[in-house]
Amino acid sequence: MTVRKVWIVGTAALAGAVGFVLLLVVGVFVIAGSLMNGVGGAGKALAKGAVPAAYQTLVQKWGNLCPALNPALLAAQLYQESGFNPNAKSPAKAEGIAQFIPGTWATHGIDGDGDGDRDVWDPNDAIPSAASYDCTLAGYVKDVPGNATHNMLAAYNAGAYAVIKYKGVPPYKETQNYVRTITTLEDSFAAPVNRVDPSRQAAGAIYFAQKKLGTPYLWGGNGTADQGGRFDCSGLTKAAYESVGIVLPRVANDQYNAGPHPKREELLPGDLVFFSDDLTNSRAIRHVGIYVGGGYMIDAPRTGAVIRFDPIDTPDYFGATRVTEDGAKALPTTV
Repeated sequence: MTVRKVWIVGTAALAGAVGFVLLLVVGVFVIAGSLMNGVGGAGKALAKGAVPAAYQTLVQKWGNLCPALNPALLAAQLYQESGFNPNAKSPAKAEGIAQFIPGTWATHGIDGDGDGDRDVWDPNDAIPSAASYDCTLAGYVKDVPGNATHNMLAAYNAGAYAVIKYKGVPPYKETQNYVRTITTLEDSFAAPVNRVDPSRQAAGAIYFAQKKLGTPYLWGGNGTADQGGRFDCSGLTKAAYESVGIVLPRVANDQYNAGPHPKREELLPGDLVFFSDDLTNSRAIRHVGIYVGGGYMIDAPRTGAVIRFDPIDTPDYFGATRVTEDGAKALPTTV
């Protein structure tokens, strides 16, 4: 929702760029369908900056503690639980970055950094404890048929006894949703090893954004009538994808987790592109636009400017997200 630093100067140059970009949008979407048959899934290494730099090493190390766990899955759990906030506290008295309740912490909290204490508020203890607890649960249900990771997550939500009783993920809607949410979010924290599928709704999102070109920027703008139909950066991207039935979070740094992350050379129109002054931390993202091809995006850049085309290849370019319906649905409403 904050200010972009670089924009296109000159009306003639802008007009030429617009025509060129629109041609690219058409061309790329013609070939996008053919990519669908040749793409691969996301890997399990952490995506660039998906975990705050202060926790990157911890998540990478402890996320490999047992075969049922991986760093991207552990990152997804931490994000779901607290949004990586080490001071988070829930109404149910869950505490810290991993949201342990006191009774569970007393039994399963470990001294992850070896400093002689077990502090639920210290990520150096809480993140290793979360991984250790996951793997303990995986051990309890190791003989249950089915997917070991799904069974581990189900045990985390419903208890190991329920998983053993039902010989897999139990028929509880809450538990089934929890397993689906975490495994879907896992893709948003994993670095892709190959191309990721183009979004089927991307063209519609671009069409929406194109109709808003020239609209004045409004900080906090959601495009409502009382705001004169004006947007800020994440308000525009949210509305664009909402127009095709995908509900994104309101702020840019949460929108980053709405799907897998294509590399710069793999960008397709409709991908969300993000910008930050801290290229190690997705939670520090401060701007987002909709990629349209040819190195350009449509964005709402800053107070005093209008929705327009801007280049993406600037020093503060952070990365991109290919929005998926499942990825957006999996995001917590508050973190």
